[in-house]
Amino acid sequence: MRDYYTLKINLPAGIVSPGTLQTILRLAYAANVRKVQFGARQQLLMTVHYEVMRFLEKDLHQHGIVYETNPEEYPNIISSYCGEDVFHTGAWLRESEYHTILDQFEYRPRLKINLSDSRQSFTPFFTGNLNFIASPEPHFWYLYVRPKRTNSLFCWPELIYSNHIGRMAHAVEKAMLDSGHHDEQALVRAVTEGQSFITQPVGQEVDLPQFSLPYYEGFNRYGQRSWLGLYRPDEQFSVAFLLDLCALCLQTRIGELCSTPWKSLIIKGIEEKDRAAWSFVLGKHNINVRHAANGLAWQTEDHSDEGSQLKNYILRYFDRDDTRTFGLCFGIQTRPKTEVFGSVLIRKRPILRIGQLALFSVYDLFYTENFNPNSRVYHLFEKGLLRLHLPNQLNRLCRTFNARRLAQTPDTIRPEPDKTDTTPVVVVPLYECPHCLTVYDEQYGDCLNGIAPGVSFANLPAEYACPTCDAPRSEFRSVAHAIV
Repeated sequence: MRDYYTLKINLPAGIVSPGTLQTILRLAYAANVRKVQFGARQQLLMTVHYEVMRFLEKDLHQHGIVYETNPEEYPNIISSYCGEDVFHTGAWLRESEYHTILDQFEYRPRLKINLSDSRQSFTPFFTGNLNFIASPEPHFWYLYVRPKRTNSLFCWPELIYSNHIGRMAHAVEKAMLDSGHHDEQALVRAVTEGQSFITQPVGQEVDLPQFSLPYYEGFNRYGQRSWLGLYRPDEQFSVAFLLDLCALCLQTRIGELCSTPWKSLIIKGIEEKDRAAWSFVLGKHNINVRHAANGLAWQTEDHSDEGSQLKNYILRYFDRDDTRTFGLCFGIQTRPKTEVFGSVLIRKRPILRIGQLALFSVYDLFYTENFNPNSRVYHLFEKGLLRLHLPNQLNRLCRTFNARRLAQTPDTIRPEPDKTDTTPVVVVPLYECPHCLTVYDEQYGDCLNGIAPGVSFANLPAEYACPTCDAPRSEFRSVAHAIV
């Protein structure tokens, strides 16, 4: 018998009322749960000892709270609702539209469903099986379908009307899971035969916005009010703190809390007169709300102590080296068949096993097409890395990203050089393998091939080959320069 169970409670679209969350947390506290997490799909997660599990289940049943101990059976609906009225304004998609759509789901989805504003990059577009993305046409949505356990993605030929999203999602789910239709044409035919939806033709596919992760922590003013972002480096929230938070929301008439895919919380609508009360609660529980931006850009698997430890290990080196990560986000995958959101992916790969036990593992390092985390195309940067080599290679990858972005910046927005500045500028050329896009930077050398830092590309041995794909040195090409 297992000593502990992982209990999951879905928060549809990442939205929960303070009263509902307060009830759940009180029941959890009575079951000796002292810390909880918010998952990557905006759900509430907790670890419960088997001796009290049956009592907690009974209490949850009595209060009509739906839960599950198998986190894969009914995935949570996730959405960009948490960012509405916080990071941008002006388009047709508003908070009321999300509620209109959520009210249509009178069944528990078995497929992962994402609802996304097309103008934001705070929440992922394509990590679901059914990915609804707001189109430029008011109240109509793109639908991108990704069959389960595949990386293939196709755009539904029609835009879907907001009031028909729930019915469309249910029809697609039944056609895919109950009837076994996965081919695009067969799936569209199965869904549209015998039932009608309000739709419009798709003019052009969605245009992915450039990724930019906003600083989503601390008090931030919008309009006459403020929103508060709460992030915990260990991804654990104290139940005692959250209970005080819920009580303050109820006292100050805040009707909703929002969880985010970054395993954090956002509280909107804080009145200026209540700021002191919120500061008191944060101080009472010693909650810091100004962590370094480097730490906010990471996503690990749910309930992965190994992923969290690896993140903190790398961050110590990033802080030491003052690594610039603006414009990037990082995902750590330590288990097969899990999904994390990131423009840079660190994937653990066992290479020595006894049965299911991994005795020795290495790490492969990938980045997405154009470093956009919503891309489904991954490029290998380095493979077979030991843990101690990861910080240096990630630093290299970050510098490569910054060099590429510098090369793509129009001259019209580059500042004029300060002609009075006599500080010497050192320009270091970068060389890229045309096959796998691995970059040689003489500042770092190539530890996998025994090349020390400082060795120029011209002085590499004649037999030097790409550490990733073994392409010969002669095929490397000069790319953007790093300026140091």
